[in-house]
Amino acid sequence: MGFQICEMAFCTWLCLFSSSFIFVNGGTVVGDERLQGAVFVDRKAPIGEIDDDFICATLDWWPPEKCDYGTCSWGHASLLNLDLGNNILLNAIKAFSPLKLRLGGTLQDKVVYESKDLRKPCKQFINSSSEMFGFTQGCLPMQRWDELNSFFEKSGAVIIFGLNALAGRNIQPDGSVSGAWDPSNAESLIRYTVEKGHTIHGWELGNELSGNGVGTRVAADQYVSDLISLCNMVQEIYKNIESKPLILGPGGFFDAGWFTKFVNKTPKILDVVTHHIYNLGPGVDEHLIEKILDPSYLNGEANTFSSLKSILQGTRTSAVAWVGEAGGAYNSGHNHVTNAFVFSFWYLDQLGMAASYDTKTYCRQTLVGGNYGLLNTTTFVPNPDYYSALLWHRLMGRKVLSTTFSGTRKIRAYAHCAKQSQGITLLLINLDGNTTVDAKIALNGTHTHALHHKHRSGSKRVRLHHLHRNADTGREEYHLTAKDGNLQSQIMLLNGKILTLDSSGGIPPLEPVKVNSSEPITVAPFSIAFVHIPYIVLPACRQ
Repeated sequence: MGFQICEMAFCTWLCLFSSSFIFVNGGTVVGDERLQGAVFVDRKAPIGEIDDDFICATLDWWPPEKCDYGTCSWGHASLLNLDLGNNILLNAIKAFSPLKLRLGGTLQDKVVYESKDLRKPCKQFINSSSEMFGFTQGCLPMQRWDELNSFFEKSGAVIIFGLNALAGRNIQPDGSVSGAWDPSNAESLIRYTVEKGHTIHGWELGNELSGNGVGTRVAADQYVSDLISLCNMVQEIYKNIESKPLILGPGGFFDAGWFTKFVNKTPKILDVVTHHIYNLGPGVDEHLIEKILDPSYLNGEANTFSSLKSILQGTRTSAVAWVGEAGGAYNSGHNHVTNAFVFSFWYLDQLGMAASYDTKTYCRQTLVGGNYGLLNTTTFVPNPDYYSALLWHRLMGRKVLSTTFSGTRKIRAYAHCAKQSQGITLLLINLDGNTTVDAKIALNGTHTHALHHKHRSGSKRVRLHHLHRNADTGREEYHLTAKDGNLQSQIMLLNGKILTLDSSGGIPPLEPVKVNSSEPITVAPFSIAFVHIPYIVLPACRQ
């Protein structure tokens, strides 16, 4: 199949074709403020496949008294006190149709579930400096569990629940735990859930207990034994239900040796391997923005994705990889950084990178709560990353295409087959605040009439095509920028227009601008562009 380029009267771009790649080379414009780059998209086969509901967010247990570095940023965002009657919250979740929600976090291993067998009052968390994580044990009342499930059903959310994996254990002086997991309280919750007809997509055991752990740790062999107990229990409780929930674990930070042993010994019982990412360091770090804008720093997390992918491919397991929790900067993030426009550079790059290593789902910490919520903790008004996530969800299809960009290190480039339409969708992230980048996309000649010529470039033969333009060769572009160019703004613009809720708290329409195919994609300084290109139909997207 041929590829076309614009006629020289219209532009000076050359589109070079090889047997495996679309190659677009625009040269380099002299000057410091504008350049032309090159996009490579492997057309033969996808390199990964994500879940249709790849986008996921978390809801946590932290009470209002949770404070970091003198700032208390959680408000009433806990699963125990979240305002389930808020219309903005409901609309924000419904807009995804569906949104995966992972219920869990640090305090999940200190949560007990109200039941007939619980021989003590169902009390809430109390701040206590002598306790691990700074809080006493807390309790989930079944009335609140029913309220939560009613809300999830109404919103269409897909629920993953993180179970307390420390039940029945003792923490040793060296930080490890002794004894096996006591599943009795978890069994009461799961049986109650099934009896009430609540739908849970997956049950996850424990939070950040793998490897060295956070607060405490569980050895891989013991974790395997505990997971077998969970799997057997779930199979028995759901034996008369056709659709079985997923079994997930360990929900912790990646440790190659620990994860290898864990995966090797759970080949038939584990559905999803979950890991957490806070690669930017503590929220108090004054250099967060510098890290976010540094391509080399962003590249560092690829090692984790690559290593986990290799472990899964090298064992007999059928389990897939998820990022079960990722807030970038731990200890609740950093106000006006992890809840501002600049964080979409990190977040979208993470989504693109994770997908390229065959990660199936990516759960953002948080939907609401802390300084890294997709929604404002107090008002539930969307922060910039909410709109970034929603655009990804609507535009990026399941099949992931190998993509690179040549011309500047400051452009991060990802491509997927388009979602629910033909063609491909590009994601271009410009980390440079001074340079506008022009990128040209080669057209697949499948559905266009072309005049064929031959041309020689260096030692390679390339075929040039003069495009006969028509109304069907346009593309749709979504350009995201910060209000007034302020990276720390919590207001995002789409194609120059402020994104704001309507009068009833509804999510605004996310409308593209139509651009003629002869025009280059122009990515402004410190901006993000989603580009849906329906006229590039690749073999990789037909598989």
